Amino acid sequence: QVQLVESGGGLVQAGGSLRLSCAASGSTFGTMGWYRQAPGSQRELVARISMIGNTNYADSVKGRFTISRDNAKNTVYLQMNSLKPEDTAVYYCNFQPFYGGSDSWGQGTQVTVSS
Repeated sequence: QVQLVESGGGLVQAGGSLRLSCAASGSTFGTMGWYRQAPGSQRELVARISMIGNTNYADSVKGRFTISRDNAKNTVYLQMNSLKPEDTAVYYCNFQPFYGGSDSWGQGTQVTVSS
């Protein structure tokens, strides 16, 4: 199973920006994505990106967040702009292998947006 390590979370004021990174230990031949989970809420998809760069975003982040990946570095990024207090959550990196099998998850990184 691929090991995923997130970084880049922190505390930011509303309207600010953060960039999350997720480095994978092995091949990332598949879809990579970011999910988040706020206290008392279910984990939800934020954005995901395929091997060839096709992307999907949650409606709540469209136009503010951008997902990208560097296949040579086995790394996926999430640029978050115009952050809102409701973006506060633990953000998790996810990898879905192209040929099936179990997903891999990172340990999560906290993002807190103050009003």
